[in-house]
Amino acid sequence: MLRPLHLLTLKAAVRSGSFAVAARDLRYTASAVSQQIAALEKETGLVLFEREAHSIRATAAAHRLVELGTPVLAALDDLDYQVQQLATGATGRLRLGSFPTASVRLVPAALAALVATHPKAQIQLTEGEPGELVTALGQGELDLALVYEYALIPRHWPDELTRHTLLREDLLLLRPSGNRLNVGLPGLSRARWITSREGTGGAQALIRLCAAAGFDADIAFRSNDYDVVRELVSARLGVAVVPALGHAATAGIDATRLTERFAHRTVLALYRTENSNPLLGTTLSALRNAVPEAEDHLHPASSTS
Repeated sequence: MLRPLHLLTLKAAVRSGSFAVAARDLRYTASAVSQQIAALEKETGLVLFEREAHSIRATAAAHRLVELGTPVLAALDDLDYQVQQLATGATGRLRLGSFPTASVRLVPAALAALVATHPKAQIQLTEGEPGELVTALGQGELDLALVYEYALIPRHWPDELTRHTLLREDLLLLRPSGNRLNVGLPGLSRARWITSREGTGGAQALIRLCAAAGFDADIAFRSNDYDVVRELVSARLGVAVVPALGHAATAGIDATRLTERFAHRTVLALYRTENSNPLLGTTLSALRNAVPEAEDHLHPASSTS
C-alpha cells in the first residue's frame, strides 16, 4: 500500500525539481527525501526521476502519480482537520438530559452560547425526572444530565458519576393574593394543597415540611407542570410550595420564601466519570454561565463545586 508521506514527498520534489529544495520545504534532510523517493519507486516499480550528477528530472510517471495522488492527499488533509475538530469539540455530538424547569430556565441560554462557539456540534435534548435521567446516563444513552435534589429528600448518586453543583434554589410558598391565610406553614394546617405527582421529590418534600410544622397536608390537586400549579393557586383553589426555578411572577399570587431548615433544592449536572466527550467541559461552563446571578431565590454555586 502506498504511503501518504511518500506521495507528499514526491509532490514536493516534482514541484521544486530538486530533492534539496523539497527537503527544505518539508523540513527533512535531502538524504531523507532521496530515501523516500527510492522506497516509492521500489514499491510502485516505476522510475520517477531521471538522476544526473547535479540535477533530477521528473518522469511522466512521476507527474501522473502526483496527479492521481493529489485528491488522496487532499482527502487525508480534510480527514486530519475533521479529527482535530472532533477532538476539540468543534464538531461532534452531546446528548443532554434535563428536567422541565431547568429546560425552561437554564438550557436555552446555555445551548445558545454553545451553538455560538460550536456551530457544527450536534446537541440532543431529552427531558425526564432525575431517576430516569440517571438510568439513561448509566446505560450510555446520555452524556450529561441536569438533575435536582431536595434537601429534605437526599439522594444517593451512583459512584461512577461525577457531580457538579450548579445552583441552590429556595422553596417558595405560593398563596392567592389577598387571602387571610397565615404566611408561615404552621398557620396553613387547614389549607388545601397543590403539589406534584405522588412520589416525586417535590411532593415528598411538601409532606415532610408540613409534618415538621405539625400537620398532614390536605392535597387536593397534583400536577408536574408548574404553570398549571400557579394557575390553580391563582384561581384560589389551594396553596403550593414550588422551587424557585419553577416560579414566575403571576398576577393573583403572593410568593414568599420558606424559612424552614432544609427548605431548598439543589440542581446538579451529572456525567459518567470515564466519559471523554470533549464537549462536556464546554457545556458545563455554558450551564454555569446560564444561572442568573442577580435573581432572588437562586444561588449560583462556586465554579469549584
